[in-house]
Amino acid sequence: MRCPFCGNEDTQVKDSRPTEDNSAIRRRRFCPSCSARFTTFERVQLRELTVVKSNGQREPFDREKLLRSMRIALRKRPIDGDRIDRVVNSLVRQLESSGESEIPSKQIGEKIMEALQTLDQVAYIRYASVYKDFREASDFNEFVEQLAPEASPGV
Repeated sequence: MRCPFCGNEDTQVKDSRPTEDNSAIRRRRFCPSCSARFTTFERVQLRELTVVKSNGQREPFDREKLLRSMRIALRKRPIDGDRIDRVVNSLVRQLESSGESEIPSKQIGEKIMEALQTLDQVAYIRYASVYKDFREASDFNEFVEQLAPEASPGV
């Protein structure tokens, strides 16, 4: 592993342990050249996934992009970072174990929506506003009304 600070090719592993959900190995590394310490994560990848965009364009699946979009939706919400990582790991496992190597971006968006709906309603609405391309306040109202159809107005 190359040192991210000095570029030295010869770094040493000082400590290895599984993450909380056992989905990755966390390694603490040391660079003998510059004495820097850094952490790497090793994850199992069941298959190479390709995302098929709505315009037909294909690109490699990027776990970090999925994580980033969830973190943006959950910004300033009372959800622990480790919990977000566990949800992302679960989503990635679902996608990898689906048996398909090409995943439509719409399917990924729907899975994120499902996860956010159970995790945090505000983040769910935030994500939906971008994912469903809300243009006006009335779009928000319609979406929120669909969330709680049993609630009557004025109560």
